[in-house]
Amino acid sequence: MRAAPVLCAMLLLAACSGGGDWVKPGADGTAAAHEYQECRDLAGTAVRTQADIDQDIAATRGADRQRGSIVRLQAQTSREQTRDRAAAIIAKCMSAKGFVRQ
Repeated sequence: MRAAPVLCAMLLLAACSGGGDWVKPGADGTAAAHEYQECRDLAGTAVRTQADIDQDIAATRGADRQRGSIVRLQAQTSREQTRDRAAAIIAKCMSAKGFVRQ
């Protein structure tokens, strides 16, 4: 599985949740959704390079992936680390904007 499509799917699913579970006194759902989208865009840009590298590695080591569970595990771990990094960036961005999780 390629990392970039997985990351895109994850970010698209997150987009469906609007502002997620982030709240800020005086901010309505529309404002939270707008700020959340900005933070998601920032995170997507920040992790895009790593996701692209993961995808390139997966593409060039396709035969290895079919033969070895270690390579599959490494690819999965890399995708999870990229996903976790994106989530951390979003959380820091939303916190910096004054939002807190419900």
